[in-house]
Amino acid sequence: MIQFFFENIDSIEISEKISPWLINLIKSENKKEGEISYIFADDDYILKVNQNYLKHDFYTDVITFDYVKGKTISGDIFVSLPRISDNAKLLNKNFETEFLRVLAHGILHLCGYKDKSEEEISVMRNKEDYYLNLF
Repeated sequence: MIQFFFENIDSIEISEKISPWLINLIKSENKKEGEISYIFADDDYILKVNQNYLKHDFYTDVITFDYVKGKTISGDIFVSLPRISDNAKLLNKNFETEFLRVLAHGILHLCGYKDKSEEEISVMRNKEDYYLNLF
């Protein structure tokens, strides 16, 4: 089950197409849907999560906590809506495209993809692009 929550920020409308799209992504990666929560928040909320749990002192657009068991994908995905907005402007993309990219990015982390090395980043971007095109 995929759920959406809002903390310290006004809620936005989540298209009814998003959950089926994310479930398709999970199935396409030969995984099973478990309990997945997206928590949308402001920058300060995400920064505190980053500082308290990861000991990182910087803003980010997405933080994924992995509760995966075997092939069942579960986790908490914290998303900064202001970071998405700013990144969309920097990348000359619209908000929806960047929003979907970040949602997919969190699920791809739960599927086992990393983004620390140049090679991992390249694989992650290709996967994001592939699933964005399916939306």
